[in-house]
Amino acid sequence: MVQPMLADKTVTGPLGEKMTARQLPPATTSRWVARRKAEVVAAIDGGLLSVAAACSRYNLTLEELGSWRRHYKDEGMKGLQQSSIQKHRPKPEV
Repeated sequence: MVQPMLADKTVTGPLGEKMTARQLPPATTSRWVARRKAEVVAAIDGGLLSVAAACSRYNLTLEELGSWRRHYKDEGMKGLQQSSIQKHRPKPEV
């Protein structure tokens, strides 16, 4: 859950829109499109949501969330598309 004192805080979302805690993806989100991932990253970077709160709320690992943040920083929302993430994933050795 978002901290009550941050409920009215506003950050800039990935599309340049103002975003509050009420506009965050629902905690029950299971289909993670690039825009939703970017909203979570923007909320963290803007101080609306902590890393720990995001991991808990969305059942994410630190590694997964860290990957989102790196890809978003490097390539924006395009970097969060599934095909882009798969492109950067190390290939398993056979």
